[in-house]
Amino acid sequence: MSQRVFSQAFVVVGAIIEKDGKILLVKENMKGPDNFKWNQPAGWVDVGENPINAVIREVKEETGLDFTPTALLGIYSLVRNDITSERGTPHALKLIFKGTVGGKPKEPNEEIAELQWFSLEEIDSMDNKTLRDLDIKQEAKNYFAGKAYPLEVIRHTMAKNK
Repeated sequence: MSQRVFSQAFVVVGAIIEKDGKILLVKENMKGPDNFKWNQPAGWVDVGENPINAVIREVKEETGLDFTPTALLGIYSLVRNDITSERGTPHALKLIFKGTVGGKPKEPNEEIAELQWFSLEEIDSMDNKTLRDLDIKQEAKNYFAGKAYPLEVIRHTMAKNK
């Protein structure tokens, strides 16, 4: 992975995946301040990548599950002043999707230490020592409140050379 420099906002995709009233979170196994914190399956959108394809890829990479996005839950702007460094202050614009999954979850690995299902109450009780991004609490609340926008609100265009 290339070195990230936070000189401006960047785009992340994530998924809120629900089963039996619980949300799937992944415990990240990474170096840095977010090591062993819970997060939804999520990651950066690669340059040129359609955000819908990016969330499908990220869910597969982190969980092993086949994710089919059905709606955009929302766009969340998250500034991480808690981890400002010489690289800058991370400011993610998070496109969070809801959808369905199939397949079998993969075993923990060098990137993801654990997969676990949490109730809204359990997520809401987490603090920044256990939950990577506190906006996940609002995302989960919005999910259970039925918020959703059609995938057609996302337009992906690749400019052609002249």
